[in-house]
Amino acid sequence: MKQKNKVFIATSLDGYIADRNGQIEWLLSIPNPENDDMGYKEFISGIDALIMGRNTFEVVCGFDEWYYEKHVFVLSNSLKAIPEKFRDKATLVKGDLKEVLAKIHEKGFHNLYIDGGKTIQSFLKEDLIDEMTITVIPYLLGGGISLFGDLMETLKFEAVNTKLFLNYIVQNQFVRKI
Repeated sequence: MKQKNKVFIATSLDGYIADRNGQIEWLLSIPNPENDDMGYKEFISGIDALIMGRNTFEVVCGFDEWYYEKHVFVLSNSLKAIPEKFRDKATLVKGDLKEVLAKIHEKGFHNLYIDGGKTIQSFLKEDLIDEMTITVIPYLLGGGISLFGDLMETLKFEAVNTKLFLNYIVQNQFVRKI
């Protein structure tokens, strides 16, 4: 079975996923009266599970409700256990990314949503991202948490789709070109 690791994330024009204070409210600042999900439901329908980092998991745990219908694997070498109320929704994984992926694939999860800045950066450093959907919110934050980090080599992606939402937001879809 073909296995794919996909990213679906929003950034500022200058490539940040959170502002200098780690806040993300600016992501929702453009009026969206129709509650357009900008392709999220379609994207998530093709996903078997999520892999997210500890920081993203801790943010998600603070939301009023749990937004994921798919199982979440929390990638962390420092977290000791998943909080009790999330144990049926999330599993802690740690170690080498390729070994973690092999264990997740053995459980029947093959199309994975990779979420969280450091986690995405780690997957990119190992050349383990197959597709990226990046939604650009038209703000220049001037600093914050960057989506991309340093890479040892150039990774080539091909743009396969671009959409405009709400006359402000641009969504680009890329696939890994080998």
